[in-house]
Amino acid sequence: MNAGEVFFAPEGASRLPAACWVDGRLEAATEVVADEVPVALVYNGISHAVMLASPQDLEDFAVGFSLGERIVRHARDIHDLDVEETCNGIAIEMRIASGALVRLKESRRARTGKTGCGLCGVESLAWFEDDAFDPPLASATPVVFEHAALHRAMAAMAARQQLHHATGAVHAAGWADRDGSLLCVREDVGRHNALDKLVGALVAAQVDSAAGFAVVTSRASFEMVQKAARAAFPLLAAISAPTALAVKLAEQAGLTLAGFVRGGRHVLYTHPQRLARMPV
Repeated sequence: MNAGEVFFAPEGASRLPAACWVDGRLEAATEVVADEVPVALVYNGISHAVMLASPQDLEDFAVGFSLGERIVRHARDIHDLDVEETCNGIAIEMRIASGALVRLKESRRARTGKTGCGLCGVESLAWFEDDAFDPPLASATPVVFEHAALHRAMAAMAARQQLHHATGAVHAAGWADRDGSLLCVREDVGRHNALDKLVGALVAAQVDSAAGFAVVTSRASFEMVQKAARAAFPLLAAISAPTALAVKLAEQAGLTLAGFVRGGRHVLYTHPQRLARMPV
């Protein structure tokens, strides 16, 4: 089934009139199109960022974003969370702990803002060295994955992407256990948002993210690796390529980074010790 060839619009999509060129003629059609709305993240009355996102699973998004951006260090630092629709979009109002609010205000003084591209709004290269790299993940993690687990999880992603099947316009991020069984998936028009939603969902379900690995239907950019490392995923498997900067960060963070996970093949860029050694 091609994108748009559905009789209903799932959550996060709308049915819109369109014109389709088929076999040399133009025909009236109705297409299912992914929704994309501005979402404001507000902390203790301070509007910190406005992201363009899919409008579902926004509680998960708010928690995952707050953790991934180091606005809070623990989910328990978020005391209240309300999602409110406005005439211009959606506002997520959060009340955070006083210590987290102090860090947020200090961060805002240091930079004008930060968006999904990872470094937008950073005022100097000093931030890149001082703030981008967290302490590395424990190198002695007991979890070792089979190579086939990566492909088992990636193959299972297709059946769990309802919004993508309907629209062809969104990314997904999933969490799989040690055997590659896919247990949680989140979708969004933004690949970073999908990963934030996944992190938030795992926190809500009290899942130990370090007991499995993350799978994403996108490239592995710097910020995707940064979010994965901060969420304590030991391994990030991407269907597409990483960037050189992402590989550098994954190496320093102690994260196993796998790219091009498709068609029975994958490339390991960092920390291959987390994958079972195959006989030569």
